[in-house]
Amino acid sequence: MHNRVLIVVLGPTGVGKTAYAITLAEQYGCPIINADSRQIYKDIAIGTAAPTQQELERVKHYFVHTLRLDEYYSAAQFETDVLHLLDQLFLTHDHVVMCGGSMMYIDAVTKGIDDIPTIDADVRNLLKQRFLSEGVDTLLQELRLLDPTYYAEVDPKNHKRIVHALEVCYQTGRPYSSFRTNQRKQRPFQIVKIGLRRSRADLFNRINQRVDQMMADGFLEEAKRFYPLRHLNALNTVGYKELFNVIDGTWDLRMAIERIKKNTRVYAKKQMLWFSKDPDIQWIDL
Repeated sequence: MHNRVLIVVLGPTGVGKTAYAITLAEQYGCPIINADSRQIYKDIAIGTAAPTQQELERVKHYFVHTLRLDEYYSAAQFETDVLHLLDQLFLTHDHVVMCGGSMMYIDAVTKGIDDIPTIDADVRNLLKQRFLSEGVDTLLQELRLLDPTYYAEVDPKNHKRIVHALEVCYQTGRPYSSFRTNQRKQRPFQIVKIGLRRSRADLFNRINQRVDQMMADGFLEEAKRFYPLRHLNALNTVGYKELFNVIDGTWDLRMAIERIKKNTRVYAKKQMLWFSKDPDIQWIDL
């Protein structure tokens, strides 16, 4: 097929991406590739606002409820897996829809990310334990010695990026910055990016209502079920973190719900800032 098109539906959390993408996929008679880094995990459907069973039955979805909570996954793996899947899907479809709000996942597929080496489990566990026992400041100073270039630009409060940079240094014996070329990769298909947006008041109201609906659907019970696994990266996200504080007695439920709403709104603003820098996005005001 010559006119192979990947239609990417993106935007902030709560804007209405799932409903829009399903309608679009039904029009084209094609499947949807999920680009949400949390909906890819099994068993946490409420807290991740994953597509409902009815929505999954309307259109074939990929990368929804496919990984165990303890499985490691990255944007680099997502890039590899999606490109392989697209090779197969484009044999029978002119169009495929990809839908999500995980910025790194979308960029990985549409622009490509640097070929960062896969980190061994032993190295990952070592850095995780060092972070827990020594704290981010110690690791930051080590990064300063091993990779002064990346040290100069990394957010000193972003422990995930600091830890990952050290993982690469340990794994390869090379500075993390030496792998970062930021060169855009060419894709053998056309990419159309559709961004969905709403007024600030409308979006924030939808986020608040969705959190209330999630609580009514049993979000607290879901969080209680996975409280023993709260250390896993898959659960290190807005919603679960706040409810874990309720379960361990640190916060009351009302406070947690308000914090979930606030932190979700903050994340939505972060997404919009990221997407606003991409000139390829065609915006639709809902």
